[in-house]
Amino acid sequence: MLKRLLLTALLVTGLSFSAQAQDFDKENSLYLDLKDGRVVIKMRPDLAPKHVERIKKLTREGFYDGIVFHRVIRGFMAQTGDPTGTGMGGSDYPDLPAEFSNEPHVTGTLSMARSSNPHSANSQFFIVFKRAGHLDGQYTVWGQVVEGMEFVNRIKKGSSYNNGKVTNPDKIIKMQVAADVK
Repeated sequence: MLKRLLLTALLVTGLSFSAQAQDFDKENSLYLDLKDGRVVIKMRPDLAPKHVERIKKLTREGFYDGIVFHRVIRGFMAQTGDPTGTGMGGSDYPDLPAEFSNEPHVTGTLSMARSSNPHSANSQFFIVFKRAGHLDGQYTVWGQVVEGMEFVNRIKKGSSYNNGKVTNPDKIIKMQVAADVK
């Protein structure tokens, strides 16, 4: 009887791992390497195809490697994606039209940062630390942390501002599309 229970448990566990592996779409997953470890992000082209396309393009160009988290608000979110580190910069590509959805901003949601113009998202994005319902329907949700949220929670705020830049901020070590990692 014990052997049968053990065999059943192993079989169920094996099926569970197999199902998870099949659900892992490497072309729409990112590896975000931070100082404390790797974060796995499931991108959502079903919600924001143009934004996911942009994030993948910039990631493949190495745009995000070494970019700082210029804005970190404890209990709310960590923002990155500005090569100037000031919160005022972006990529050389044109801004994107909004792709708002009803997807809620829950722990680990990734959304595009923008100005007051809803069609001004470019390269900056943020990861929410916890539920932020006031953002729902107003920012383009394009991904969700599926592993490594404990590393996101350790992103620290820079120590001070110096000429408009945060000093001593955490940064993205490397960001890669999972399909590109051999």
